[in-house]
Amino acid sequence: MSEQATAQDPELTPPASGVRFAEFPLDNKLLKAIAGMGFEYCTPIQAETLPITLAGYDLIGQAQTGTGKTAAFLITAIQRLLSAPIPEQERFASEPRIVALAPTRELALQIAKDAEELCQHTGHNVVTVVGGMNYDKQRDQLRHEVVDILVATPGRLIDFLGSQDVFLDQVDIFILDEADRMLDMGFIPDVKRIIRRCTPKPDRQTLLFSATFNQDVLNLASMWTSAAEFVEIEPEQKTAERVKQTVYMVSDDDKLTVLTNYLRRPEVEKAIIFANRRDQCRDLDEDLRHQGIATALLSGEIAQNKRISTLEQFKKGKIQALVATDVAGRGIHVSGVTHVFNYNLPDNAEDYVHRIGRTGRAGQEGVSISFAGEDDSFSLPAIEKYINQKLSCVVPEDTLMDTLEKTPVKRTRRRRPPAGGGRPGGNRRPPRRN
Repeated sequence: MSEQATAQDPELTPPASGVRFAEFPLDNKLLKAIAGMGFEYCTPIQAETLPITLAGYDLIGQAQTGTGKTAAFLITAIQRLLSAPIPEQERFASEPRIVALAPTRELALQIAKDAEELCQHTGHNVVTVVGGMNYDKQRDQLRHEVVDILVATPGRLIDFLGSQDVFLDQVDIFILDEADRMLDMGFIPDVKRIIRRCTPKPDRQTLLFSATFNQDVLNLASMWTSAAEFVEIEPEQKTAERVKQTVYMVSDDDKLTVLTNYLRRPEVEKAIIFANRRDQCRDLDEDLRHQGIATALLSGEIAQNKRISTLEQFKKGKIQALVATDVAGRGIHVSGVTHVFNYNLPDNAEDYVHRIGRTGRAGQEGVSISFAGEDDSFSLPAIEKYINQKLSCVVPEDTLMDTLEKTPVKRTRRRRPPAGGGRPGGNRRPPRRN
């Protein structure tokens, strides 16, 4: 439900639609959980999709993060569990009735957290299987716990399907979130393998959400859904109104100097710095630490327990700045971020919007600073066209060009780390339902 909350909102707080949750045929246990979380009115996407999904129809939804779509599909899923319960003696381990697939660990963990809050009075069990977290613990949960709702990332779910620790032939609802991101990250072959193991398309309900729809995503949606209804919720604005956006025209050699001097300004309390590649993030994190800036790295190669610890330190103010990639940055849901820095401009204009959306929330003012060198400048026209706004491009002030006291780190080209090895897995088939 966090997409709708103000304090925990991962994007901008969505507006209320004027439609109350109580107007829908929802179980009292579910309504009690919704009310206990402080919600009475639906967001627009919830108001438009719930009549469709509660009636059992497949759905293709176009909505940005922050519109309340997570709650929309979770409420539908939990209501299905409540309205068509399975007798206790027929509820088995390893056989989820609801599967929600997300492209990143952070998004999967957020979905699972929301599901647990909505299930607080229903008695249903939520299990999360994602990479970068304890494999054995996740396997034990699948083997020994009744799994009502399974939230997963594609790679880890493929692992458990291969070791026969989970079976998807009893799935009532299959949810695919951020389908466009799945496509961009190369997960579609894994998703196809997962869907082939699910209940046949006519016998399950499929809910697919995507922020954007190109022809590839539409083709996949038509393959995986049956007579689906289409709902589109346009964001009220593509960039936050309360974010002041500035682009510094600066050479690559001077970026570190300008960034370091800016981070030393007293108004920079919490900052997120985006770079386009993992190796750039590693180098930048090292360079800033060398200059005495309290930073931490957040990218896909960081173990999940370390990422969670890092975010907690950031929330508490023990870390001033996070250095992140776009994929990791979509999972950063922290209030009070005062500044976002684009060390490189992203190749994808939509990523620019997601980046600066980390600041300027909950009525607060935010600042976005982008560095445009010779290569980055080529991305500016596409970004300006996408946000329908001309960005302020200026030369850094003299104080930002002050020479750094410590010599920047000199390094040779790093070699890529070796790929990880195989994972353990069991081979047990659970009792079958008739």
